[in-house]
Amino acid sequence: MKYDAIDCQLFIKNRKKFISKLKPKSIAFFNSNDIYPISADSTLPFAQHRDIFYLSGVDQEESVLFLCPNASNEAYREILFVRETNAHIAVWEGAKLSKEQATKTSGVKTVFWLSELDSVLEKLMTEVENVYVNINGHHRAQAETETREDRFINMIKEKYPNKTIEESNPILQSIRSIKEPEELALIQKACDITEKGFRRILPFVKPGVWEYEIEAELIHEFIKNRSKGFAYTPIVASGNSANVLHYIENNQQCKSGDLILMDVAAEYANYSSDLTRTIPVSGCFSARQKEVYNAVNKIKKEATKLLVPGTILKTYQEEVAKMMTSELIALKLLDKADIQNEDKEWPAYKKYFMHSTSHHMGLDTHDYGVLTDPMEANMVFTVEPGIYIPEEGFGIRLEDDVVVQASGAPFNLMQNIPIEAEEIEELMNS
Repeated sequence: MKYDAIDCQLFIKNRKKFISKLKPKSIAFFNSNDIYPISADSTLPFAQHRDIFYLSGVDQEESVLFLCPNASNEAYREILFVRETNAHIAVWEGAKLSKEQATKTSGVKTVFWLSELDSVLEKLMTEVENVYVNINGHHRAQAETETREDRFINMIKEKYPNKTIEESNPILQSIRSIKEPEELALIQKACDITEKGFRRILPFVKPGVWEYEIEAELIHEFIKNRSKGFAYTPIVASGNSANVLHYIENNQQCKSGDLILMDVAAEYANYSSDLTRTIPVSGCFSARQKEVYNAVNKIKKEATKLLVPGTILKTYQEEVAKMMTSELIALKLLDKADIQNEDKEWPAYKKYFMHSTSHHMGLDTHDYGVLTDPMEANMVFTVEPGIYIPEEGFGIRLEDDVVVQASGAPFNLMQNIPIEAEEIEELMNS
C-alpha cells in the first residue's frame, strides 16, 4: 500500500464497538471485495470493502473476518482468514500478508489460511444461534453485481437454515458515523493532499486548457503524496457543463470568461475527502459570477454553523433552504410570486439548487450514518451548497468537509484550501 501503516489499535477499538452491539450467541462475517474482471485477463484495480477494512485494517483480496465473542475457545472469538502465498504468487503478484503481518495489521491474534475456513466455520456454527451478515444497507446503494459478500451470505443461508439471520449494517451505520481520532487524522491527511492538488492547478488554468489536463495535474499531485488517487470519479466541468451535477466526461476545452466547477478530492488509506471549488478560467470573475459566487459562499458559511450536536439533517436542510431562497431572491433569480405559487413538494429554490447540502463522509465519500439520528461529536459532514443557472451559462458549487465538535464551532478540515473569490483570483494571477 502507498499509505503509511495504521496503528492496529484503531481496528481493535472498532471491533470492540461492533461486538458490544451483538446479541448473545452470535457470529458475524465480513469479506473482502472481489477483483472484478474487465475482459481477457484484465481486471479493475482492487478496492477493499470498507467494512472489513474498518474492522481489521486488512487491505488485501480474499480475506475474511469472523467475530464470535462467545466462542468457547477464546482464540476463536476473532479470526482472520487470509490468502496463503507461495513462491509463484510472490513472483507474479508480490508478497501477500503472512499470518504474523495480518496480526500486526489488525490486532487479531488468530489467523488462518483461507483453505481452513470451512472446517473452522463448522465448529463455530454449532455454538451460535444468530448469524450477522453484511448486506449493503446504505440509502443510496444500487448495486446489481453479486459480490463476494453476497455469495458468502447465500452459502450461509443454504448450509445453516436453522440459524437466525441478523444484519450487521445497522450497527455499522451507527458506529462508523462517529470517527475515532485516528480516523479524523486520516481524513485530514486526505484533505491536505487535496489542498496540494488544488493549489497546483490554480496557476495552471488558462483559457484553452482542457478539462482532462486539469484532471491529470490533480492525479499527479495526489499520487505524488501517497494517495491512490481520486476518492471518487472527478468532475471538472467548465461552462454550462457545471449544470450537469455528475458531469464526468472532462473532455471540453476551457474558454475565456467561463467558470470551471471542480468536484475533485483525494483519498488516503481508503479514507475520503470531498472538495468542490469553482474558479474562473481567465483568472478573474465577472461581476455577475462573483455576485453568485459570494452568495453560495455565504450560505456555506452559515450552513456550517448549524452542524452541531443535536441537529437533525431534515431540519438542517430546511434551514438551508430558507437561506438559499433569500439569496436567490436577492440575485433576482426568484421573486415573491415564485415563492407564493411554489409546489411544496418541489419548492421554488430547487430550480437552482436541487441537491442536499450535506452528507456523512469518511471511509466512503457518501459514508454511513443514520439520517434520522441527531448529529453527534466527531461525525464528519460535507457542506456543499450550489446555484446552477443554465440560462447564464454557469453553475457554482462550493464544498468543504467539517467535523461536528462536542462544543463550539464545527472544525473545517479544509480551512486552508482557498475559497474566497479574491484569494482565488490572486493565486491564479500570481
